[in-house]
Amino acid sequence: MQAQARGDSMQLSGVETRVLDDADAVAAATAQIVLDAAAEAIAARGAFRLVLAGGSTPEAAYRLLADAKAQWPSWHLYYGDERCLPADSPQRNSRIVDEAWLARVAVPRDQVHVIPTEQGAEAAAAAYEPVVDAALPFDLVLLGMGEDGHTASLFPGHEVRPGPMVMAVHGAPKPPSDRVSLTPSALCRCRRMLVLVTGTAKRPAIMRWRDGEGLPAARVAVGGNALVLLDRAAAPS
Repeated sequence: MQAQARGDSMQLSGVETRVLDDADAVAAATAQIVLDAAAEAIAARGAFRLVLAGGSTPEAAYRLLADAKAQWPSWHLYYGDERCLPADSPQRNSRIVDEAWLARVAVPRDQVHVIPTEQGAEAAAAAYEPVVDAALPFDLVLLGMGEDGHTASLFPGHEVRPGPMVMAVHGAPKPPSDRVSLTPSALCRCRRMLVLVTGTAKRPAIMRWRDGEGLPAARVAVGGNALVLLDRAAAPS
């Protein structure tokens, strides 16, 4: 796997930004960055701690990782957010990642830290808080961005209290309304952050970000000193 995060640059304040040809190029670059970060972390510290994102572009990267060779027993995986759905729901991020990737590689199951949202938002957030706290700082955080500028399950207009690493989310503008999300305090405690944005539907939010609007994705990306990978469809002309 040789794809690199090379491409045209554009200006989003506070972050490095690269524009690649299409969503497939973003997925390939993401998979390579993840593998490189894993090798570096394992060589330096004996373990690789990665936060996973939901969404179609991360899923494409996970499918590429399923065919890669890596030191899987040294990987520790966490989730940036999860929907409050039954544990076997195909709409849960954890199930999507399992089917795309983890069922085909040898990451130990006790090192895949799923958010137990089947318990309800408050209980799951409380249970996941010490898991996240013990993992910090993460080696790499993967994030996407929604059409409204949200990232993880941090939505515009929702209050984020300082302090907690994990929060219950109610009243999300897209179903299901109840979720659990890592907070900016946790997501930004990382050695590296990668934000993936693809498709024409995301272009208006990227324009708002470029124009200085304080979207959740923008605030977290700046706080995490992120590299933002866009495809040409998402990038303003």
